[in-house]
Amino acid sequence: MPISVLSVASEVFPLIKTGGLADVVGALPGALAAEDVAVTTLVPGYPAVTEALQDGREVHAFAELFGGPARLVAGTAHGLDLIVVDAPHLYARSGNPYIGPDGRDWQDNPLRFAALARAAAEVGLGRGGVPQPDVVHAHDWQAGLTPAYLVYDGWQRPATVMTVHNLAFQGQFEATLLPRLGLPAHAFNMEGVEYYGAVGYLKAGLQLADRITTVSPTYAQEIRGPDAGMGLDGLLRARAGQLSGIINGVDTAIWDPAADPFLPAPFSPRQMKGRATAKAALQERFGLATNPNALLFGVVSRLSWQKGLDLLLEAIPTLIAAGGQLVLLGAGEAALERGYRNAAAAHPGRIGCVIGYDEPLAHLIQAGAEALIVPSRFEPCGLTQLYALRYGAIPVVSSVGGLADTVIDANEMALASGVGTGLRFQPTTTLALEGAIQRAAALHADQTVWKRLRRNAMATDVSWTNPARRYAALYRDLVGNRTP
Repeated sequence: MPISVLSVASEVFPLIKTGGLADVVGALPGALAAEDVAVTTLVPGYPAVTEALQDGREVHAFAELFGGPARLVAGTAHGLDLIVVDAPHLYARSGNPYIGPDGRDWQDNPLRFAALARAAAEVGLGRGGVPQPDVVHAHDWQAGLTPAYLVYDGWQRPATVMTVHNLAFQGQFEATLLPRLGLPAHAFNMEGVEYYGAVGYLKAGLQLADRITTVSPTYAQEIRGPDAGMGLDGLLRARAGQLSGIINGVDTAIWDPAADPFLPAPFSPRQMKGRATAKAALQERFGLATNPNALLFGVVSRLSWQKGLDLLLEAIPTLIAAGGQLVLLGAGEAALERGYRNAAAAHPGRIGCVIGYDEPLAHLIQAGAEALIVPSRFEPCGLTQLYALRYGAIPVVSSVGGLADTVIDANEMALASGVGTGLRFQPTTTLALEGAIQRAAALHADQTVWKRLRRNAMATDVSWTNPARRYAALYRDLVGNRTP
């Protein structure tokens, strides 16, 4: 039986992206098509989205949507079926979709993303000018009010799914906002949208959606405890029966070393010559000593406490002593940006960094690095280690969340069995990371073992095939259990 899904998100690759959320939202519809699931994605009408929309047609109009008129425009872009919330007073702003030119969140973000959820509810209830979907699937706090609007409308609603990509970002706003949101007064309680005296967008979705998913099984377990639960662990424990973890995949058409336009030469598990070419190009790009035998570590990451990049800074003496090189691409906390610039200046030819984000350079790092370091303190899933597996950069990861679920540690027994794909370390401390770096150096010194690890890594199925199958089963279970 075909299933129709409305996916609701604040970003979607390749139209608008700040992180892995966009990659997931952009890739999942194509993967689900093979499971007889048709996905339409509802996104805000940022300039980059409206400019890319093709064959746009107005399907619904709002006389007023949180401060001005708006309309829903259906069309396609980059192979995606879209419904765009065309509300210039809310979304006609270039650059980062959440942050203004002063580096601060847009003050009207609560209304901007309430509008996204309100529009999603109209479509979900069959009042958006398009057929009513079987399932409405909301992603992260920006879409978190969607289940609330559907529940409190009182009309026959579709099934709902709330996916948490990162529980640390919750969307909490003052209680005085409630009347402006158009939600009833009785919604402000523990069983509704109230969260520690505020309106909690993500909390609302977790409380009121029919099912909750997050992006790895281990993270689904971790967030039920106080350390990773970010204040929502009690709610998640109470709803444990409705909570599951489905690991992310990657778009293997875009992330394909055999056909990647961003690489100087293609390569594959059977023909690896192009990887050496990428390594030389990477060393040249970052001003490192051109050494084909160097243990070149890579990092592609947001620079933040969560990502554990302060630990790597502290471990640099160990990395240098092990004969390693390091290239880093990322941006974030000013102290970390400064720290890596200083490290590059202190170790010319051994460490290089580019502060910012550059998609072609991210591909080159995956293709040219010998190993990719991901020392996150918590990681719902992570995509960078999946790209690393695909491109043969051995992941060196903390044993948390999706990192633990996707990387098989090359311990002695795994090596003997021929199943290791990377290195995991725990606890998430500088000392443990230093130990992993030293383990990587010892393994790299034995090229027979290292090449076997690389073959294992590149043979790992990181596609959306299995995750899409699980999402499709979830949707069918929900639709099959709906009461008429």
